[in-house]
Amino acid sequence: MLSILVPGGSGQLGQDLKALAEDATTPSSSELNVRDTGQVVAAVTELADRARAAGRSPVVINAAAYTAVDAAETDEASAFAVNADGPRVLAAACSSRGVPLIHVSTDYVFAGDATSPYEPDELLGPLNAYGRTKAAGEDALLGSGARSWIVRTSWVYGKTGSNFVKTMARLEKERDELSVVDDQTGSPTWSRDLAAGLLELAGRVASGDGPAQRVLHCTGGGSTTWCGFARAIFAEVGADPARVKPCTTAEFPRPAARPAYGVLSNASWREAGLTPLRDWPDALKAYFAS
Repeated sequence: MLSILVPGGSGQLGQDLKALAEDATTPSSSELNVRDTGQVVAAVTELADRARAAGRSPVVINAAAYTAVDAAETDEASAFAVNADGPRVLAAACSSRGVPLIHVSTDYVFAGDATSPYEPDELLGPLNAYGRTKAAGEDALLGSGARSWIVRTSWVYGKTGSNFVKTMARLEKERDELSVVDDQTGSPTWSRDLAAGLLELAGRVASGDGPAQRVLHCTGGGSTTWCGFARAIFAEVGADPARVKPCTTAEFPRPAARPAYGVLSNASWREAGLTPLRDWPDALKAYFAS
C-alpha cells in the first residue's frame, strides 16, 4: 500500500514506475523543479498528507537527473544544480515530513579502471562532470540525516525518450554498417525491470525493513560491450549482427571521458533479500516482445 512521488517522472524510469505502481505521481522536471525548495516541500507534504489519510505509506523515488553527459562538460553548474542540489533539497523535505527517499545514481561515479564488478563501498573516482555531480548528490544524501537509500544502476533503456536501444534500432534501418565502441563494458538495464526492483525496495523501506546498507547496486545481470549490446539489438530486430563493426574509444572521441569498465556487482542487492534483475539478454528479448 504505497503512494510514491517520482521527481523526473516523465522519463523512461518514471513512466515504468507509473505503469507498475498502484499509486504513483510522476511530475516532469518542468512540473516539479527539484532545485526549488518551495515546490519540493509542497510536493512532499502533499504526498505525505494524502498517503497517510488513505492509510498508505509515502515514499519518494528520485528519478530527476541531468543526464546529458557530454553537455555537462561545458555546463557543469547546471548538472550540479539538478544532480547534487536537487537530492539535497529532496532529502531535507523528506526528512521534515518523515518520508523515506530512494535516489537513483550511476556507474559513472567510478573511474572504470577495475577488473571485477564494483561493490557499493569502493572508492569513487568519476572521470567527467556528470559523474562528479552524481557523486556530489550521493554525498548530499548520505550526509543529510534523511532516511534515504542510493541505488546505482547502469546503461538504462526503456520505451520512453531516447536511449541506446532505440538509436541502434533506428540506425539499423538507415545504414548498411555501424561502428560501435567495443572497449567499454557495462550491464544493460531495462527500465521496467529496474522500476520493479525499486518498488520492491520501496515496499521494504516503507515497512520499516529497509536494508542496513544505504548504497545498493541494481543492474541487469551479466555484462557486455557497447558493440556486443548493439549486435544483440540487431539480432532482436532480425538484422545481421555482423553489420555492427567494433571500434575503439579513441576512434570515436567524445567531449566527456567514459569509464572503460562500469560493471556493478549486484551482491548487495541480493544480500538485502531483494530480487535480482534478469540477465540483460533476457530483458532485451522481453523489451522487444513487449
